Amino acid sequence: MVADRERITRLLKTARGQIDGILRMVEEDRYCIDVSTQLMATQSLLARINADVLKAHVEGCVRTAMETGDEQEKDAKLSEIETVIEKLVK
Repeated sequence: MVADRERITRLLKTARGQIDGILRMVEEDRYCIDVSTQLMATQSLLARINADVLKAHVEGCVRTAMETGDEQEKDAKLSEIETVIEKLVK
């Protein structure tokens, strides 16, 4: 399964719009809590996008590697996932 490129693109453009809005808020010296609220909303959106991309990777690339039987490819894909998980929990 490949990540839905149109959906991912649309969501990333939404996040970019949110970041542009946050920049304007900072430039306008808006209330800190309002800026923080918008930052958290953007972080949440980016986390959802990342989850979609990683799910597609597992369902596509990792599943394919597991089905091929190539031990080196399996190990590489599992190592990639482990690295991503380590980064996510930091």
